[in-house]
Amino acid sequence: MRLFFSFILLLFFQLTEAQDFNYQSLLINSNLTKNANAVVRLDEMNIHISSKTKMNIKHKRIVTVLNKFGDVATHTYRGYDLDSKLISVQALVYNQLGKQIGKFKEKDFKDVSAVDGSTLYSDSRIKYLDYTPVTYPYTMEFTYEYTNSNTGELIPAWYFLDSFYLSTEKSSISITYDDESFKPEIREANLEGLDVEKIIKSGSTSYTVKNIPALKKESLSPAFYKISPKLQIRPINFTYGGYDASIKTWQDLGKWMYTNLLKGRGELPESTINTVKSLTKEAKSDIEKAKIIYKYVQDNTRYISVQVGIGGMQPISALDVDRVKYGDCKGLSNYTMALLHAVGVKAFYTHVEAGNYKESFNKGFASLAAGNHVILAIESNDKYYWIDCTSQIHPFGFLGDFTDGRTVHVIKPDGGELVQTDSYVNEDNYQKTEAHISLSNTGVIAADVVITTKGVQYDDRFSIERKTSDDIKKHYTSYWSYINNLKINNYTLLNNRDSIVFTEKISLEATNYASVSGNRLLFMVNALNRNNAVPDRYRNRKLPLEIQRGYFDEDEFEILLPLGFEVEAMPNNTLVENEFGLYSVSYKLSEDLKNVVYKRKLLIKEGYYPKEKYKDYRDFRKKVSLTDNAKIVLVKK
Repeated sequence: MRLFFSFILLLFFQLTEAQDFNYQSLLINSNLTKNANAVVRLDEMNIHISSKTKMNIKHKRIVTVLNKFGDVATHTYRGYDLDSKLISVQALVYNQLGKQIGKFKEKDFKDVSAVDGSTLYSDSRIKYLDYTPVTYPYTMEFTYEYTNSNTGELIPAWYFLDSFYLSTEKSSISITYDDESFKPEIREANLEGLDVEKIIKSGSTSYTVKNIPALKKESLSPAFYKISPKLQIRPINFTYGGYDASIKTWQDLGKWMYTNLLKGRGELPESTINTVKSLTKEAKSDIEKAKIIYKYVQDNTRYISVQVGIGGMQPISALDVDRVKYGDCKGLSNYTMALLHAVGVKAFYTHVEAGNYKESFNKGFASLAAGNHVILAIESNDKYYWIDCTSQIHPFGFLGDFTDGRTVHVIKPDGGELVQTDSYVNEDNYQKTEAHISLSNTGVIAADVVITTKGVQYDDRFSIERKTSDDIKKHYTSYWSYINNLKINNYTLLNNRDSIVFTEKISLEATNYASVSGNRLLFMVNALNRNNAVPDRYRNRKLPLEIQRGYFDEDEFEILLPLGFEVEAMPNNTLVENEFGLYSVSYKLSEDLKNVVYKRKLLIKEGYYPKEKYKDYRDFRKKVSLTDNAKIVLVKK
């Protein structure tokens, strides 16, 4: 008993030792540790804009890490460059009782380039702490301070909750400004129902949010940025790269970017102009010219990132790209635009938020920070044709799922405009699988298969043609992984870049496909496009359902039955149609009883649905999976 009280006394002294902030982790509210790998105890940023060319940023972040998956939440890194000067950086580590067990000064941080090996040059660097914890939980306090002469680099968003499996005890941001003209525009998102304190007064704006529980990631939930509580922040009057700006609309921003980032960077050598004019002299339309120019760029340049020039936003000149034959998205787009202009084709430099998840620019919120990639908009016949100049393999006018279906910023000499890129919706993403299949009396199948794809399904498959023969066979073995003993005998691939259709012809066989049971054979009819994926089950779904990309699959297999066998049992035809799509399956036995024709359609529609719809969608997919695995039973005559 005496030892027990001694332990309690020791614990009390350790918990009440020093500190304005209670670093111990034993008494964190259980609402914050539920579903959490880490708890952000305090995330505090103070920004002071003293002039158009100077702002000071101080940041303190205290995170209690509960397990190894929470280590990434400490964010112990800070970037800097020629315009962003790091004043101080420090990290302190505490054990679960709140006792300091580590202190790291600036000299203890590693200093590396902020870009990877694919970047030729960049002046951006990062200082980061490479810390390996001894035990969990532990608490990391990370602080830094820096100044920036580019007030256009004001933080574009403040997330009160950083990611899934992370909770927040307290998060605050304060922006002070010495002149009301420096006041940024702020938009709130997903703050409903939270403990929010907002103070706006002359010369300052601040927000504080407390006690946000962790969100658990769920199947087919929206991207985190869509549902996270956050602020969107944009400067209105600022300086960037030495150029003053006053931006209220996307048109303002486009004009400023053209004038300060693009103007004068499209000159080309006379020899190159003569070359492209010669290449396009027989072309009968602007689009025909553009296709020739795009192929010229694909054949004669390569992608290398170059992060220099006005904060890394300005493209290297067309003259330089022509000389060295490489560039990044900015440089290659600017170069291609210059080549197109040389042959009389209108084209415009375009900022886009690229990625497999479709993210559009906010129509009423013109932000310099918007966009992570550049593509080209080619204007002809009152419409835009889109090309990604970093791709050496995509067909002309086909964006794929990296930049499709989103609002982008087209930059013109007289200003910018927001435009929607081409969308590949539902039936546009098409795959048809046709096959002639023969089944032997020992359960062996042999099949001649033709797979035709369009839209995003084309994008998913056409790069197969660039693989080695061994890798192509491995691809098909993986694609039909549910077929044991699969052997790919031969294949032919045809990529029609004009119609943007990819065709695969495959000859295959597999032993023991059908199960032999006495005088019966049992086999799954859908041998070549079986959908076994069923979304996870949740007793209490928390998040909405989002289907980002719809698609349409159509299958038709003719199955030749083995001699001496007849159909004993065959599944019923199926038709399911609902708000999520359509699924139909039919089986037809030929009049001579020698073959079965199997037809299948699966349409999945893109959409955003409340969480209550998730069970219905899961039931739909479960029905698809069960029916796709249905069997036919054959018996000896």
